[in-house]
Amino acid sequence: MSGGAVPHGPLAPAGGSGEEDAADEAGSGGPRARHIRSYVLRQGRITQAQQRAYDALLPAWGLQYAAKPLDTVAAFGRTAPLIVEIGFGMGEGTARIAAENPANDYLGIEVHNPGVGSLLDKIGREGLRNVRIVQHDAVEVVRDMIEPDSLAGVHVFFPDPWHKKRHHKRRLLQAPFVSLLASRLSPGGYLHVATDWEDYALQVLEVLQAEPLLGNTVARFAPRPEYRPLTRFEQRGMRLGHAVFDLVFRRR
Repeated sequence: MSGGAVPHGPLAPAGGSGEEDAADEAGSGGPRARHIRSYVLRQGRITQAQQRAYDALLPAWGLQYAAKPLDTVAAFGRTAPLIVEIGFGMGEGTARIAAENPANDYLGIEVHNPGVGSLLDKIGREGLRNVRIVQHDAVEVVRDMIEPDSLAGVHVFFPDPWHKKRHHKRRLLQAPFVSLLASRLSPGGYLHVATDWEDYALQVLEVLQAEPLLGNTVARFAPRPEYRPLTRFEQRGMRLGHAVFDLVFRRR
């Protein structure tokens, strides 16, 4: 499989062809499946190590998308608090969080092959057993595979800010999806968002504050929780003078 190509078969993401201004709506699955995509599938370079991990480890640690609730006990082999991470990038933070919190299970959702291969490589090298991956559209995974009141937490770290105003409609954290996420959290469960785009942070703050199922853990923006590691991406941004905004809300 060439770098960045859309995988074939049941794990194929339900995305577009890679053009920013391609049709926003999903073309199949009926009205229930139609929503604006928050990502673009670009042709990215995948390293040999990532490709080897993708080919060898995805059958063991990947879960196929299905329009039915996920059996988490069967998927992880145990009952444990489940935390979903949406858009884990290259998986650096995901692997570290999972390694430092072995009592939790982590379900990572990502559509890009290099990132999936990178996290699989880390799972293999570090012997992680509490991480599973779904390579599919996050809205559909949360909607169809995650049962209400079931999650201990949701992580959305550095989502695409879609900084051009005409693309703001593509931003992931809009009111309908936030409402969906809140419904999947168990009482006391948390939603943690981090971004280095101030205008996106302000928009997310407004959306989260308007969601009746969620309450802010602080007055406005939260200090970075210890469990969220500083990634190389974040460190590079901080060197460039970018502030990072953490928002941590809990299910009422």
